[in-house]
Amino acid sequence: MSTARVRGPSLALEALTHAVLVVATLVALYPVLWVVALALSPGDAPAARVLPIPTAPSLDNFRAVMSTHDTTTGTWLFGRQLASSLVVSLATAVVGIVIATPAAYALARFRFVGKDRGVWMLMATQMFPGVATLVPLYLILEKLHLLDSRAGLVLVYATTSVPFCVMQLRSAFEAIPIDLEEAAQVDGATRFQAFLRVALPAARPAIAVTALFAFMSAWNEFILAATLLSREDAFTLPVALQRYVGEHGASWGKFAAGALVVSVPVMALFYLAQRNIVSGLTAGGVKG
Repeated sequence: MSTARVRGPSLALEALTHAVLVVATLVALYPVLWVVALALSPGDAPAARVLPIPTAPSLDNFRAVMSTHDTTTGTWLFGRQLASSLVVSLATAVVGIVIATPAAYALARFRFVGKDRGVWMLMATQMFPGVATLVPLYLILEKLHLLDSRAGLVLVYATTSVPFCVMQLRSAFEAIPIDLEEAAQVDGATRFQAFLRVALPAARPAIAVTALFAFMSAWNEFILAATLLSREDAFTLPVALQRYVGEHGASWGKFAAGALVVSVPVMALFYLAQRNIVSGLTAGGVKG
């Protein structure tokens, strides 16, 4: 009897926990299911119903979005916009990691004048949204003749990705025991060799997850790209989706299909890098 009394409340609590988790999952998935239903439903206006189930599933919206061509040149417009998004996002991630990795290592391992103030300044840059610096960035790109170009957009995105990457990787390098590098130096390695062969491989999960977040921020960004790009063939995909939502009407089916297409690369990257994501997110949690 005593055993039954002990197990009763725990089983009830476990059932209640699972029920809450199921409800929370359904609430989180409900908007996503609506997007999928809109993308698979023919027509532009969503039907009023509780369950997001398409009445006559069709891939017409996906075909319309992915087969977009330039009316003047006849080129595959969606393909060029997809390539533009990939180039800009990959370049942003690479620039952020290449610049931030040595900077983060220096902040984690060396002592120099202005180190603490520099860290505070980097943290302060994360307090302001990128759109707050839109006007000065626009003027700088105009002087450099980089307006309406992918290189200019990468330069703008780097102003936010580099500080973010530095702060993330600094914590990762601080979590790596310095004894490992000192042991390598005792064996004859230089400081650079210890960084290259000991610290860098140990921080690889954190570097992977930081690069993924830098890629994702550039991939999803809309306001800066819409302001700095005017050529339709240079648009990134979030800017290209804007044409389906106008002042006097909206093609919600095509917009939903385009949103799903835009989400596919990010979901694929998360799936491929899920092991590094888990270990990278916890890399700076404990100092060894």
